Amino acid sequence: MVSRDSTMPLVYDTNGQNGAKDVVFDGRPSGDKVDDGITTEGKGEDVMIYNVSESPPIYLTVFFGLQQALLSLSGNLSVSLLVAETVCAENDEEFKAKLLGTTLFVSGITTLLMTFVGMRLPLFQGAAPDYVIPLLAMAAINKERCELDPAEIALARNESLLQNTTLNLIALNRPTVLHNTQLLQGSLILAGGIHCLIGVTGLVGFLLKFVGPVTIVPAIFLIGIYLMKATAKFAKAHWGISFMTCAISLILALYMSKIKLPVPVWTRKRKCHMTRYPYHQVFAILIAILIGWAVCGIMTATDVIPNNKNDTRFYTRTDARSYIIETSSWFYFPYPGQFGPIDFSVSVFIGFMIATFTSILDSIGDYYACAAMCRTPPPPAHAVNRGIALEGFCSTLAGLLGCGHATTTYGGNIGAIGVTRVSSRSVFFVCGVIYIIFGIIGKFSAVFICIPYPVLGGALITMYGMFTGVVLSNLHAVDLSSSRNLAIIGTSIFTGLMVPYWIEQYPDELATGSDSADEILKILLGNPNMFGGVLACILDNTVPGTIKERGIATWQNVEDPNSKQKVYVEGYDIYNPWLPKKIRDSRFIKYIPFLPNPGEGKLPHTLTDEIFKENSESYSSSTRM
Repeated sequence: MVSRDSTMPLVYDTNGQNGAKDVVFDGRPSGDKVDDGITTEGKGEDVMIYNVSESPPIYLTVFFGLQQALLSLSGNLSVSLLVAETVCAENDEEFKAKLLGTTLFVSGITTLLMTFVGMRLPLFQGAAPDYVIPLLAMAAINKERCELDPAEIALARNESLLQNTTLNLIALNRPTVLHNTQLLQGSLILAGGIHCLIGVTGLVGFLLKFVGPVTIVPAIFLIGIYLMKATAKFAKAHWGISFMTCAISLILALYMSKIKLPVPVWTRKRKCHMTRYPYHQVFAILIAILIGWAVCGIMTATDVIPNNKNDTRFYTRTDARSYIIETSSWFYFPYPGQFGPIDFSVSVFIGFMIATFTSILDSIGDYYACAAMCRTPPPPAHAVNRGIALEGFCSTLAGLLGCGHATTTYGGNIGAIGVTRVSSRSVFFVCGVIYIIFGIIGKFSAVFICIPYPVLGGALITMYGMFTGVVLSNLHAVDLSSSRNLAIIGTSIFTGLMVPYWIEQYPDELATGSDSADEILKILLGNPNMFGGVLACILDNTVPGTIKERGIATWQNVEDPNSKQKVYVEGYDIYNPWLPKKIRDSRFIKYIPFLPNPGEGKLPHTLTDEIFKENSESYSSSTRM
């Protein structure tokens, strides 16, 4: 028996030959002593404290789950607010609170399903910014979409004078908001169904034959660039506070990245002791939001910001929208049809389909990144297909409930796994439950809706700036010394910015004689990631180039034949969902793309299943002591 006295995971080291090889702990020979507890001092940076299939103690599971939930909260908030803006609900705080609650609820449901049914990796599913881009493009083309009819305003004003009441323009605009939301619902339901079908039928592999980094980088990079316009609308309320919030988050996340704060912890072996942990780095954006919020509170209390709705800086005040906390209900359960009967828009559907394909490819990259972070084998085809299918199913669910956006994998939470070194599925189960609770408690959503605009703008500068940088990091797989690649990437980005600008500035110059055709063409040409991504895909697949030069070899895990070492802490069995024995042993299961083949599920290393089981049992018993 191979045993240990540590809570560190077992690491298998193989060189591709027959027979069991060296077993190492934390990168050291098995004879070395490894410290107990959860302290991060003196341990290898790439070793997990808790593996995917392991469960920390309950109190730690709740703590780590809350940490992951708070980390992704700002991303969900920003996408929800952008959707509210595109449906003309920018000033409708009650609607925005209900929309955010629905977004949080769906994120929780999707995270639970993805963690235990879909990919079965620790993946957080949050609001997808990809789906906001076509909506923002439509809003930029039709700038008058939210303007109220003067005749209706005059009629409402006369009625208010007769009834001695205040004219409520928000209530007058509510039918427009609901109608726009209903159009998003039907379009998202159909796009989500197609998304699910791509996973169920296994078409993902077919798509990856034609799409690589040269296509994906321009398409997703243009998303980050285009979100600049939406971010500026929040930041302009007070540029000083916006840049202060951004600066604080960058200082905590980057300048202080090498610093670990002392934190008191308790373990059974060492009792109460101090360890060091980079909390300021993990929660950099949230800390920056809280500090910025506090500064806005001080400026509100001292009346530095005038209490005048006509002043540009009004939404810097913390009490500008505080009434929504009082008026919102304590509990609200999202349900299908909460915003009225579902409708459909062809132009919105086309925009959502474009977002669907970019979201699929982005999620696949996140699946592989998560597997590498957790030291597990690359996801097999059935797991990827099931993950994509589940994302599509949950996009349909989001459409039914009226979120106005789909869900996707959040790469930031994968990065947090590397920082915390906790990759347990149980943690993400708790994270999903927390989000469901957040979505049901109406007061919680209302509090975050009241975040001052410049604080939110500063957080978005950091978030989408990092998002853009992460997208560009995919170019490491591409040969950047190739003039072919440079020309394709540069041309795609340039035209992806130029053509939407032309459509936005001169929408009437595109006239085919058919209003419906004009609308569809405007949404296609006005969508930067669609135009730039399609052009990049066409050029990448028609201009001669090797798969190594294009970066596809790296994305498809075409390994160096001279590489003989693989180190994993789990086997392929972590990707297998629970199935009844009759179905699991059926000879027909191999024809179902999203279920594991009976021949799969073996460990990708040369150690036997018995040794793996022996040490798993030894480790499980040590964590319960």
